[in-house]
Amino acid sequence: MTISPLIFEPIFKPKIWGGRSLETVLGKKLNTDQPVGESWELADLEHDQSVVRNGPAKGKKLGELVKAWGPELMGRADLFEGRFPLLIKFLDAQQHLSVQVHPDAAMAKRLGGSVRVKNEAWYVLHAEPDGCIYRGFVEGVTRESFLEAVKNGRTTETLRHIPVKTGQCYYLPSGTIHALGAGVLVAEVQTPSDTTYRVYDWDRADPATGKGRALHIDEAMECVQFKPDDGLQPPRSHAASVWTTVSRVASCESFIMEYVRMVDGIEQEIAVGELIVWIMLEGEADIIYGSGDPLRFGRGDTVLIPAGLKDARIKTLADCKWLEVTIPLASDLANYPRPARKELQEPEDRGVVPLNIDRAHGT
Repeated sequence: MTISPLIFEPIFKPKIWGGRSLETVLGKKLNTDQPVGESWELADLEHDQSVVRNGPAKGKKLGELVKAWGPELMGRADLFEGRFPLLIKFLDAQQHLSVQVHPDAAMAKRLGGSVRVKNEAWYVLHAEPDGCIYRGFVEGVTRESFLEAVKNGRTTETLRHIPVKTGQCYYLPSGTIHALGAGVLVAEVQTPSDTTYRVYDWDRADPATGKGRALHIDEAMECVQFKPDDGLQPPRSHAASVWTTVSRVASCESFIMEYVRMVDGIEQEIAVGELIVWIMLEGEADIIYGSGDPLRFGRGDTVLIPAGLKDARIKTLADCKWLEVTIPLASDLANYPRPARKELQEPEDRGVVPLNIDRAHGT
């Protein structure tokens, strides 16, 4: 099968806190009248498999391509417990999401199976004027005081409330207590895990049952980390050329996220060689490759660019903005032994006489 860039059919997830912004803002054609909270764009889980939308691999599941294409898809990136190492979604919060936490490494190892570490980041695509997130604890909260607050309906008093606006990015490592606030639409990049432990659900009832959704207090208390969160993010780094700007917005051991802007009317080579994912925020462009038909993509599309894609170029048809997601790779020097301290000493300390250079006379 020809190695080609890939766009997958979205997997829509109705949620009681969801709405229709995936349709009105991102142009998704929702297939249900229920409020939709999530659109899974790239998934390789036990019960959720992304299926290729068009092109030579149309109809193939992501997990099948991981096995069939191997390094031609993955490059040097490692699988995550045998699976594609990313799960990418859009989240539309018309109500607050539950206050929740995801399993840490110790719990994931102990429970095994589909329980996996979940590191994630939210990039804010749209936020209402009062849009917010909850992330981490205010100063002074301890395990005991948090559990007391949960029992007495004061959970939110312990959490750091952070107003957000479009273009901000927040990293949420596994073990971080958090909630996405109402009126916020985000792109979510995470490790492939779907285990969530709810601590508080805003005292609402599920319309389907008339009852509150299940909470997981004991499980959450096993993995939540108790430390203050100042709400700040690491400083962004920027690189720019005449036509393109690249800003790093998140970086961790699981993924790197960069915000890319490229002006209209540019055609240039895509530096493939390793796995790349583009989450399109604005604009429209073609990926031109080999002898295949160009792949057109636009706002709301997520494109998987295999490491082995040949002769690939991007041609912008409008001003474009996207998130580029890559997997951190170990340095090629990582397995080489570090020099002993004595080998790093100055030459004269090792009995070597350095050259005596007279810089004024060039001798």
